[in-house]
Amino acid sequence: MVKPLAFRMRPTHIDDIVGQEHLVGQNKIIRRMVNAKRLSSMILYGPPGIGKTSIASAIAGSTQYAFRILNAATDGKKDLEVIVEEAKLSGTVILLLDEIHRLNKVKQDFLLPHLEKGSIILIGATTENPYISINPAIRSRTQLFELYPLSSEDIKKAIYKTLSDTKDGLGNYAVNITEDAVTFLATATHGDLRRCLNALELAVLSTQKNADNTIDIDTQVISECLQQKVLVHDKDGDAHYDTISAFQKSIRGSDVDASLHYLARLIQSQDLISIIRRLLVIAYEDIGLANPTAVDRTFNAVQVAERLGFPEARIPLSMAVIDLALSPKSNSSITAIDKALADLALFENLEIPAHLKDNHYKGANERGHGLTYKYPHHYPNHFVSQQYLPTTLQHQTYYVPGNTGKYEHQLYQLWKQYQTTDKE
Repeated sequence: MVKPLAFRMRPTHIDDIVGQEHLVGQNKIIRRMVNAKRLSSMILYGPPGIGKTSIASAIAGSTQYAFRILNAATDGKKDLEVIVEEAKLSGTVILLLDEIHRLNKVKQDFLLPHLEKGSIILIGATTENPYISINPAIRSRTQLFELYPLSSEDIKKAIYKTLSDTKDGLGNYAVNITEDAVTFLATATHGDLRRCLNALELAVLSTQKNADNTIDIDTQVISECLQQKVLVHDKDGDAHYDTISAFQKSIRGSDVDASLHYLARLIQSQDLISIIRRLLVIAYEDIGLANPTAVDRTFNAVQVAERLGFPEARIPLSMAVIDLALSPKSNSSITAIDKALADLALFENLEIPAHLKDNHYKGANERGHGLTYKYPHHYPNHFVSQQYLPTTLQHQTYYVPGNTGKYEHQLYQLWKQYQTTDKE
């Protein structure tokens, strides 16, 4: 039985890993662990198809340790016992435990002593947030590493490598693939390399050969294999980003019909990740403090959409878009923080006022730290005027309340109350 392309192209050495440079790049933590032959158990978390299994496989291949894969949800204690026995006979075994967030207490209790001894190097893989979903007993014995969706450039590199690989890839098929098709495949799979390679293999194997035994692949073929409509992409994929841009600008401009039109385009291309990310950006950047409850509703809507998937995801997404487009708008939050960041870039050595410095250590009083601090709760209305900003910036104003929405109007009243002429 021929194994799927994504399985065959799985890296066997750390140098073959695509992306995740923050972990496996030169002098980065996982590469250092491998080079030093000092592996510790870890949990890799992030979206599907971005390299969790690949990293585990590459670690094993780079260290020559035995490598085994189990699933915490479907494999039982007996399967773990087999791994433990192997470790006793051969030494260290690297165990990739998929869906580790579903590890029950019985299997966990059996596994823990072997992690402590180091006979098993556990690499847990999960799409869930490990700080919430993983038992603290496991968390405390592992390093937690977050993986990110691969960039379109990372995906393109993997595509071209696969097409030239004559051993495990598609190098024996003489594939002629258009640059537009590569770009579409790299962007439409949203960092999911497994989905990308599955679609590429289907495209090659299902396309009739030409008279000279070559195979022509264009965007239409890739679209059919992904079951995802092509947004007219140029060679740089600009149309995708143009649609996202028009989507945000229409919501910001309070044109609800245009907002729904661009949402429909993104839904038609099954681009759930881009929709969710952009809606969250819009909610905080363009609506913000003018309507915080709409921001909260948007967050809830995109969580529901993510759980539902298409086609049902269109319903909460539509709700969120209508809500945001017709909401009062304020960009006071992003404007305020960008002003503060600009000042940090402009001024150096901004000294924190002495009365704000920590004085909970020996010798702090002698240095004058915290001595003249006024505790606001000891004053009427829990407020007292004193200098908080560094002296160089003490007359700066970053936050200027917007004039829309009941909530920010209330903030404006408080803002006026707390302002003083000298900001002391």
